[in-house]
Amino acid sequence: MASATAEAPAPAPEAPIQSFTVTLIIRRFDPETMDEPIWQDFDVEMFPTDRVLDALHKIKWEQDGTLTFRRSCAHGICGSDAMRINGRNRLACKTLIKDLDISQPIYVEAIKGLPLEKDLIVDMEPFFESYKQIQPFLIADSKPKGGKERIQSVAERERFDDTTKCILCAACTSSCPVFWTDGQYFGPAAIVNAHRFIFDSRDEGSQVRLDILNDKEGVWRCRTTFNCSEACPRGIEVTKAIAEVKQAVLRGKA
Repeated sequence: MASATAEAPAPAPEAPIQSFTVTLIIRRFDPETMDEPIWQDFDVEMFPTDRVLDALHKIKWEQDGTLTFRRSCAHGICGSDAMRINGRNRLACKTLIKDLDISQPIYVEAIKGLPLEKDLIVDMEPFFESYKQIQPFLIADSKPKGGKERIQSVAERERFDDTTKCILCAACTSSCPVFWTDGQYFGPAAIVNAHRFIFDSRDEGSQVRLDILNDKEGVWRCRTTFNCSEACPRGIEVTKAIAEVKQAVLRGKA
């Protein structure tokens, strides 16, 4: 006679994720109605896995449709939603609510050093102008060997791998005290993108970029505060890259 087998106990139901109320204090500015920015607070119901971007969406969709900010991919790739959150430059789409102190209000404002247009939006044109000036494209007039491809070793590619990660969010540049006080400084992001081509073995325009950055508003304006490295959402060693460009200016490309 076959013995009866005991059925495994049913798993206990998972406890529902608890929501909580968080206060966002946002620096608002409308050039059509205000002379100076003001701070405005909003209470929103959030979950630990929500991001600051989710909170901004909820405010805009449910409380105040005039709230203005940039966002695009919402996955930390496009860099559109760089802003200051609790005094630090971050991407709103990568900043989880649970990683902040929700017992205190969350302060959100536009990044510094660029002209404020509205609420959390700044004019990015000065930033991109500096980026364009360092000629961020491959310069190669000679024909490749064999006439088809410009072959590169793994080691040659690794030499500039870190600086290929830049997404042009301006978080590093707008965290730089020198950039805040001197709008002519190229800024960390432009130098990082110059580094990407200066140390590319296939590129023949390194000296052109080094001459551009060997300027009173170039790499020598950097004061090595490491703000830029701390602000980069992609983990680029920005200060190290700037130091390597300085060395290249002095001693030539290594």
